[in-house]
Amino acid sequence: MISDSPQATVIVLNYNGWRDTVECLRSLEEMDYPNYRTVVVDNGSADDSVARIRERFPAIPLIETGKNLGEPGGNNVGIRHALEEGAEYVWVLNNDTVVDPDALGAMVRVAEADPAVGAVGSVLYYMSEPERVQAWGGGRVLMWWGTARYLKGPAPKESLHYITGGCLLLRSRVLREVGLLDERFFLYWGDTELGFRLRKAGWSLAVAEDSRIWHKEFSGTAWKEFAKGKSALTDRYWNASAVSFFREYAPIAPVPIVVGVGGRILKRLARLDWKSAMSVARGALGGLNV
Repeated sequence: MISDSPQATVIVLNYNGWRDTVECLRSLEEMDYPNYRTVVVDNGSADDSVARIRERFPAIPLIETGKNLGEPGGNNVGIRHALEEGAEYVWVLNNDTVVDPDALGAMVRVAEADPAVGAVGSVLYYMSEPERVQAWGGGRVLMWWGTARYLKGPAPKESLHYITGGCLLLRSRVLREVGLLDERFFLYWGDTELGFRLRKAGWSLAVAEDSRIWHKEFSGTAWKEFAKGKSALTDRYWNASAVSFFREYAPIAPVPIVVGVGGRILKRLARLDWKSAMSVARGALGGLNV
């Protein structure tokens, strides 16, 4: 049977997290959407992820990058594959998620209802607290404060600055027009940059309120070292990407960089976390050198 529904390709990026990926793929198998494909991209895992995933899902294409290309780089491998295969929509989905059966269908319906919509997000809930909203599709950038915040409920369209990369449905035409994810942002802020680039090109963003995703966030071996604000590596990557973003998009770039980076350094010094303070500074310097 040929479906009238637009063809969509789901991109699931794996990095040393096969257990989460397997759970995510199982939930995707339960979706109601009639015309979708799933592609797994392994981003240079050092464990037995590739063998484990292929053993359980031999019919799902698995592309190996050979090394860790970062989140944008790894996802771009899958996105290029989807575009070559003729996908009308590309769904970038974190591997540490579980999806509702109508998650994809609800997002596609929102996009199909308005041709000006270039990207659609879901409502993300915490896996550990299934009714607590983690992000209402995405968030907004506090431009003068040098940071960003997730939206926690319905908000005016102008408040939605980006769709979170944890669950991001993109129209293929948008990707061909504005380009793929920016690989300068190895980790963090790549979704934000894409949202700003997309809106600058005249596309709008939307949230499918009926699309529900449960997100573990920082679960599994690969992400424990990046646990919220406690990891020096987190600080370095987050601030490097933040500085790169504000250099490009802030009206007066030094203001959010100084306020944001300075504030984060002072918070860590206040709790005598010298290591994290130094990581924030090193990350900021790295962002200035990109």
